[in-house]
Amino acid sequence: MVVTGASRGIGAATAAAVAAAGAHVVLAARDGQALDRVAGWIKDAGGQATPVPTDVSDEAAVARLFAVVAGFGRLSALVCAAGVLTPAPFAKTTSAMWGETLGVNLTGAFLCCRAAFSAMMHAGEGRIVNIASLSGVYATEKVPGLAAYNVSKYGVIGLTEAIAVEGKVHGISAVCLSPGAVDTEMLRRANPALRPGLTPDDVAELIVALLDSPLAAASGANIPLFSNA
Repeated sequence: MVVTGASRGIGAATAAAVAAAGAHVVLAARDGQALDRVAGWIKDAGGQATPVPTDVSDEAAVARLFAVVAGFGRLSALVCAAGVLTPAPFAKTTSAMWGETLGVNLTGAFLCCRAAFSAMMHAGEGRIVNIASLSGVYATEKVPGLAAYNVSKYGVIGLTEAIAVEGKVHGISAVCLSPGAVDTEMLRRANPALRPGLTPDDVAELIVALLDSPLAAASGANIPLFSNA
């Protein structure tokens, strides 16, 4: 299976958790050194991991990633956890900030999901879990300075719904998780005053449970995660 954003936070925790459950995990993220560290932890614990440095916003890089994945055989699952966040007041949000945020968070999810979807179609089954955010859920309280991030996460939720619709006839299920405040570096950049109610391991545990359960009936769902407290 493939986990993007696997160099830290939710992605790294998910990679470790699914490897512990017996999966061979292909790790993708831009930070190659951090990926190697995560892969090392997984291997030291007896798991299987292959790091592939990847910028998910780059179509050619995503193609190279999934070419590596194809060499391992059938792709059973994809977890899209790659994400970036650059806080800025709306009036000072530059086109570059906007482009990078949507490029990684939304276009990156699209490119990886499309590549995985094509592989899963040939296999006749597959599971996709996308990580969005409460920031992308209608009628939840928003944090100032995160316009680009919020829009990108709204998009991820819509993307998941679209994949579920078209995946049904191919045996492909897709669900979206929208965590609130998770104890990550990204949360601290977004708002240091926010008190996290979840850890990356909490989210990873749920992802493993979802991947190990019948997903067809829930395909297309967005699952908000408020707190474990």
